[in-house]
Amino acid sequence: MSCLGDMPSAFLFEVQAPPNFCVSPQLSVVLRCTFFAMPILSQLGRYHNTGLFILRTGVGAMMIVHGFDKLKGGPPVWLDLGHAMNTIHMHYIPTFWGFMCALTETLGGLFCVLGLWFRVVSLLMVFNFFIAALFHFSKGDGLPEAAHAIELIFVFAGLVFLGPGQYSVDRK
Repeated sequence: MSCLGDMPSAFLFEVQAPPNFCVSPQLSVVLRCTFFAMPILSQLGRYHNTGLFILRTGVGAMMIVHGFDKLKGGPPVWLDLGHAMNTIHMHYIPTFWGFMCALTETLGGLFCVLGLWFRVVSLLMVFNFFIAALFHFSKGDGLPEAAHAIELIFVFAGLVFLGPGQYSVDRK
């Protein structure tokens, strides 16, 4: 009895099952869905610009939300943020560095959504989150607390190489 039933022969292949091996109905449904989805999923590569647009706007919008609270927090919040620069031995003007962090996240998020000056903004974000990760480690927080910053380092580093895609303000 075939668990793949009426599937087109292009999706079928022969597998020698061990004796007394029974395929459950649930696994049969998963196999059918997988074999039918593969041709559809393999065509999604043609839409890499759409994927970049979704990634760019989603991450950028979250950066705006993430940075705006820091920006509207004013000098007391900026001072706290600026102390993160102590991890690279920059002990002067912490309020300025905190303001630059908040501005990078807020305006950088906006420029990320628009695709404007995208690679420069992505590099600034990599630096911003590198300092954030170092700050977490210097406080003794460990990897779970620094993980978000590290993840964003990898996201923005990848976006530096990928670029903004076709659907951006400064597309060429």
